[in-house]
Amino acid sequence: MRFDSSVTSELLDGMRQAKQTIARAGLVVLPTDTVYGIGCDAFSAFAVNSLLEAKGRGRQSPPPVLIPSLDTLRALTSNPPEVAFTLAEKFWPGALTIILQSQPSLNWDLGETRGTVALRMPNNELALALLKEVGPLAVSSANLTGQPAASNIDEAEKYFGTKVGVYLDGGPAPSAKPSTILDLTEEGKVKVVRVGVLSIAQIKKVLGKGFEVVMAD
Repeated sequence: MRFDSSVTSELLDGMRQAKQTIARAGLVVLPTDTVYGIGCDAFSAFAVNSLLEAKGRGRQSPPPVLIPSLDTLRALTSNPPEVAFTLAEKFWPGALTIILQSQPSLNWDLGETRGTVALRMPNNELALALLKEVGPLAVSSANLTGQPAASNIDEAEKYFGTKVGVYLDGGPAPSAKPSTILDLTEEGKVKVVRVGVLSIAQIKKVLGKGFEVVMAD
């Protein structure tokens, strides 16, 4: 099912259907502040596996988790460093994904995470509204592995067809670039896993001279 978020009646129906689909461990496509994403309940191992299968990815490539607030970051992580909050307060909601140590008591299986989780708070009203309703979502870029990420709902639908239960159309994606990913799991270091919308210079400006910014292996 496809819903146009610019039409109020379709938006309301689409959000309701999206919530029901997520509750049933199904997949949804949603807009973000970068490219379109394919998402599911982060706490459903079945749903996460379906997401990875739809993209043609293995468990060695666990999806990031989209969250609605800094409070959710605190709940999902174990002893997050202060730098995580410094960066989140500056760039969230926005195109920054940060990798932190996961809260070990959580009952979830995102794949081979090695005890970490990649978190992001997107700067998109529709995505945030859905996250506030359903909680954290495992969300990866809406594309098949090796193909460009969907920049509109038509491209996403061509990739996934009936594998996705609900398509939320938020218009053209605002950026063809994905989020920038930083690994903050090593004390005193900020590892750049992927340069996306945010540049290394922007990151360094916020951090100041107290942190070593390096490219990840």
